[in-house]
Amino acid sequence: MPKIHRLPDRPGDTEKITVNLGHVDLGRIDLLVREGFYSNRTDFIRSAIRAQLTAEARAVDQSVERHRFELGLFDVTRADLEALRDEGEVLHLRVVGLARIADDVDADLARAAIGSLSVLGSLQASKNVKAALADRIT
Repeated sequence: MPKIHRLPDRPGDTEKITVNLGHVDLGRIDLLVREGFYSNRTDFIRSAIRAQLTAEARAVDQSVERHRFELGLFDVTRADLEALRDEGEVLHLRVVGLARIADDVDADLARAAIGSLSVLGSLQASKNVKAALADRIT
């Protein structure tokens, strides 16, 4: 069975999210920025999120272990999926982080080789592959 390639975590890879805050909280953040504690609002929000994730690290680790998730960035290549298909096996991938299915993987190969896909974070795959796997993505 081919291995899924684990990539090192890279802090430069980001995903954009939207956060709605009340006026008072936003003003308090702006005050901390003005006072030089943070370079901007984004810097504050990233710092707050990292601090909370650090505080909850044990709970996250236990949940990852309990649910048998892989943690990090994973690339699934065409060769990996072809090998699985040829061996009559299917991939059941559970990722906390980023899962990438290579651009040269077509919808038929994805359906033949991927049994289930659960990603907490971000899934990067072509629109055709995502559509082909829609009933297998949780």
